[in-house]
Amino acid sequence: MNDQVFSDLDLTSLLSLSYNSTINELHEKLSELGFDDIRPAHGFMFKCIIPNGATGIEISEYLGITKQAVSKMVDFLEKSGYVMRQTHPTDKRGKIIVLTERGWLVVKAKEKILTEIEGRWSAKIGSERVQVLKGDLLKIIFKENEGEYSSFSRPIW
Repeated sequence: MNDQVFSDLDLTSLLSLSYNSTINELHEKLSELGFDDIRPAHGFMFKCIIPNGATGIEISEYLGITKQAVSKMVDFLEKSGYVMRQTHPTDKRGKIIVLTERGWLVVKAKEKILTEIEGRWSAKIGSERVQVLKGDLLKIIFKENEGEYSSFSRPIW
């Protein structure tokens, strides 16, 4: 594709394409680091359980999927060593899902990779323009959400 094709795209499409290319690069690099079983959906779950864990119901509501689907995802991630189920601190009958050491390692790797990608963007268009872009997007998000900003970005299925 040439620049002309991209210049005709609307803002939402451009934001989506930049997001997709970032996520694709992130997962390629995570795979190179030995985290080849991590998928984008897992990252959304990790956002929900950081920093102190979450129940299956909380994850289900956050992701907009069934408790059974969450259970399967947790089973997979637990078997892969990223999460573990612990007794809930206030409800001894319940369980809370938390990151393991391996889970925290993939989170730290993700943060480093995204920082590198942002650094590359800054090198291409200038750090000031990246900061302006981030500031403008934050203003839009804040305004569109009536002053409320959740630290969780909910996936759109």
